[in-house]
Amino acid sequence: MEGKKMKNVKKKIAMYWGAGCGGCDVSLLGIHEKLLDLLDEIEIVFWPCAMDIKYEDLEKMEDKSIDIAFYNGAIRTEENEEIAKLLRKKAKLMVAYGSCAIEGCVIGLANLYNKKEIFEAVYLKNETTKEKILPSRDLPEFLPYLKTLDQVVKVDAFIPGCPPPKPVLEEALDALLQGKTKFGKEVALCEECPRKDTKPEKIEISKFYRWHEKEDNGECFLAQGIICMGPATRAGCKGECISANIPCTGCMGALPRVRDQGAAMLSAIASLLDVEDEKEDEVIDSIKDIIGTFYKYSTAKLLPRGGMKDES
Repeated sequence: MEGKKMKNVKKKIAMYWGAGCGGCDVSLLGIHEKLLDLLDEIEIVFWPCAMDIKYEDLEKMEDKSIDIAFYNGAIRTEENEEIAKLLRKKAKLMVAYGSCAIEGCVIGLANLYNKKEIFEAVYLKNETTKEKILPSRDLPEFLPYLKTLDQVVKVDAFIPGCPPPKPVLEEALDALLQGKTKFGKEVALCEECPRKDTKPEKIEISKFYRWHEKEDNGECFLAQGIICMGPATRAGCKGECISANIPCTGCMGALPRVRDQGAAMLSAIASLLDVEDEKEDEVIDSIKDIIGTFYKYSTAKLLPRGGMKDES
């Protein structure tokens, strides 16, 4: 009506937890008081982790009636896949929230094995499992391999991190509520690393140490021979782990226009070796768990569908 200020229409928001640890749901609380401010702008219409709501309630909602759907966790079961497709149908914007949804994360390492091997390891050969019983067939079907969200539905925006740290999340939420789907830094973590002033002009590595094998002197981790994924990892988190004296493991994902984060990091390391050519392979071989170190988060994203081994 003329002469009266129209009340702002709140954006309808949904949040779903797929296959993951639950940290992404909790991370939303990490923005603290800003969450209260957001409640003036949004209406949460679907969030099974925080409110009593059923899948049938989601099914009854009109298509595209949800403004933004945040999907955290990977696609590991038929249920995860079904809800991803349903949310895509109901939402205008579909957002992959966190490393599991974007790249598969740590649980994506299971794609190195087939379903039979996974079940045997978890339920039959696990020393901490008292009763050796396989899951009931009444449970949601366990898919042959873990999928990322964009392998199942079209994704409009990505919020990286395991889970997304506060500075990343605040920037992403502000952008999305303004209808923007592009956000985030386009430089390596080294640019905002809290230890960047301790980095020497030239890093020369003659030996690699595991984190517990060497006392941290507070300098650049790579300069100490401790693997830090900073050179191949996207900035934005402000080096929260490094501020806690923990080397970056790469959860923010690769830089824009870089497909293979692990290969980029291996290339960076190769350029820093200070050994004779014939000893380079020996030094590289000393790195324990190549896949777990350089592809901790991106195995499911990069591994061809179906895993490395046959189901048989």
